[in-house]
Amino acid sequence: MSAMTATLDATSPSLDAIRRVPKVLLHDHLDGGLRPATIVELAEQGGYRGLPTTDPGELGAWMAASAAEHGRLEHYLAGFRHTVAVMQSRQALVRVAAECAQDLAADGVVYAEVRFAPELHVEGGLSLDEVVEAVLEGFAAGSAGRPIRVYGLLTAMRTAARSLEIAELAVRHRDHGVVGFDIAGAEAGSPPSRHLDAFQYVARENFHITIHAGEGFGLPSIWEAVQWCGAERLGHGVRIIDDITVEPDGTARLGRLAAYIRDRRIPLEMCPSSNVHTGAARSIAEHPIGLLRRLSFRVTVNTDNRLMSAVSLSSEFAALVQAFGYGWADIQWLTINAMKSAFAPFDERLDLINTVIKPGFAAAMAPPVSTRPPARRLGR
Repeated sequence: MSAMTATLDATSPSLDAIRRVPKVLLHDHLDGGLRPATIVELAEQGGYRGLPTTDPGELGAWMAASAAEHGRLEHYLAGFRHTVAVMQSRQALVRVAAECAQDLAADGVVYAEVRFAPELHVEGGLSLDEVVEAVLEGFAAGSAGRPIRVYGLLTAMRTAARSLEIAELAVRHRDHGVVGFDIAGAEAGSPPSRHLDAFQYVARENFHITIHAGEGFGLPSIWEAVQWCGAERLGHGVRIIDDITVEPDGTARLGRLAAYIRDRRIPLEMCPSSNVHTGAARSIAEHPIGLLRRLSFRVTVNTDNRLMSAVSLSSEFAALVQAFGYGWADIQWLTINAMKSAFAPFDERLDLINTVIKPGFAAAMAPPVSTRPPARRLGR
């Protein structure tokens, strides 16, 4: 179903209603979700003079316009030089992480795994461990008193050579709020198998792996991530669509890799707006998520970079409602997919599904209670 054929009515979930239901976020970058005002203040405090503007409103607009302008991942990543530049002190990292947790909670997110690359935050003299400790402290502070649990995913840059070091760092902090290991960055020319020693170490430690794959590069990246590197989830995975043929009558034929991904229920961390901005999809209405959801892949919905793509998790769901005519049942299915796929322990995932997510959606889907007084019967 495309945006032209989606049928919306008064019962279709609105953006405000979507904000109120409990949601789960698995793919969100810490350095891609800063508040523009925070960037300006941290730049002033740290002496960073490279911002294109010091007006918070203009800066937010510039970030979004810059990310969406070229439709290529390499250009999309260019804006991160500003956010990373102001995240080089302990105080800055604590603040950014705390505000991240606050902003997600305000959007109705009840569980989040937020990823960051410690190696990008050591220019100010912090050690890798100090970077992780500051971010985890911020998550805890921002979550305090709010109905949200935020965990960290440690990301290694696939174009660098520190992946084993970051993998060891992730395992070292596994009991303090880090739930997994990831690699990210431009895929072309940097296949995940280059970091095989890091993934093998994580697997030997019985820890969790998610890999950016199938965003800016095709099926070989996905195949290596799963079959060589042991990815439990795929960051984006949009290009799995290249292994699916849709016949004129609408029948879908899956290739061997696509069938394996579906059969094994390997989660796809899909980020619709970001995928459009990076050129991985032409539009929301043409995003592979529509077909993949119809074919019952383990699809999840995510933000990627809330600042650069000017989105929230609620707005991403609202965009899918508009494009594909999704209702509450679809949003709940996608949300439970995400919670099932999280790296938190099984009992924690099950508890959130049964005591938070399902009751929250049941309330949203319940028919409105009439406030009219009962009609009076006329006597004979």
